[in-house]
Amino acid sequence: MVEIRPSWVSSSQVSIPSNLRTWVQIDLAAFRHNLKAIRARIDPTAGIIAVVKADAYGHGITRVAPAIADQVDLFAVANVLEANELAALGLGRDILLLGPCLPDERQAAVDAGYIVSVSSAEEAAAVAALAGTRPCTLNLKVDTGMGRMGCWHEDAEEVVRQIVKLPNLGAFHVSTHLPAPDEDADFTREELEGFGRLAAQIKAIAPQAKFHALNSAGIFEFAGFAPDYVRAGLVLYGSCYPDIYQPQIQPALSWKARLVLVRDVPPGRSVSYGRTFFTPHQMRIATVPVGYADGFPRQVSGHDTAVLVHGRRCLVLGRVTMDQILVDVTDVPEAQVGDEVVLIGRQGGEEILARELADKAGTISWHIFTGLKPRGSYFYYDSDTGSTV
Repeated sequence: MVEIRPSWVSSSQVSIPSNLRTWVQIDLAAFRHNLKAIRARIDPTAGIIAVVKADAYGHGITRVAPAIADQVDLFAVANVLEANELAALGLGRDILLLGPCLPDERQAAVDAGYIVSVSSAEEAAAVAALAGTRPCTLNLKVDTGMGRMGCWHEDAEEVVRQIVKLPNLGAFHVSTHLPAPDEDADFTREELEGFGRLAAQIKAIAPQAKFHALNSAGIFEFAGFAPDYVRAGLVLYGSCYPDIYQPQIQPALSWKARLVLVRDVPPGRSVSYGRTFFTPHQMRIATVPVGYADGFPRQVSGHDTAVLVHGRRCLVLGRVTMDQILVDVTDVPEAQVGDEVVLIGRQGGEEILARELADKAGTISWHIFTGLKPRGSYFYYDSDTGSTV
């Protein structure tokens, strides 16, 4: 947290020190809302695995995970390092490792009791051997089209036959990952139907097996294919692909800054690196102290990208630089130094979603969230109770 001076302003239920140039606000109530939206779509017997890898998608795992622990069944992270940080919070939930372990990571994963993802019977046996007589918890990944890890689905039944012979096999998950639930509905439906048939075959061999396939887009598009668990990632944070479901969820994150300079600029002046923009007429141009070093993507330059000032959309002019962007506040005559600027979030009747910024940059919301590293502070609050954390 930055050193705070006595001067403060209020920003969406959070008091922000007036000497702070940029900051992120996280509304913990949004997570509860989004979990309810997920529960409403899936079978009531299905559990929720909260995916909190990459520092909870850039939202802060040490604050987000405790806020939702009593509303989810498991947590999932990418690797042992992330799992150790999560386990240290003592939240009492099992932790699934989504990615494969290095051979020298396996012992630590087994000792900690993590659910280790494997792609073959040989890998499963190697992990189980490190557990000795202790139960070994495994997740067999099945490749149904992602091609990233896992045994090929046509080989999965035989792989399971080998895994169930392990004398110390404990909890056992079988999962797949959907590569295109929001882009190729026909393939995804066929993929899920095939995984469902495979699950029935495996259930006869391993009655204790738990199955999961649906990621965030899958939860909304194919909710009927949720046998034991769903894995809630992006949707948990209030962003959704396809965007037709966005009204059902609430973004948890807002990114804001302040105007640090406002100038009147005559026509014919160049703006920012490369001189790609010239003022066509007299303009008021404001400087915002964020740039690509903070996670505001340089790729949005020249693509009619907007920020919000006094509830109005103001275009980013010229190229995004490392530390600053320049915005057109000609139509916001009341704009002055110190005013709040919204880069992601809502102000007045306008809203800029992470997806909008991602689209302008030719990327995805996941990339925007996990790439945020503003040189400011994170503030956590609960809009339902009005409290800050």
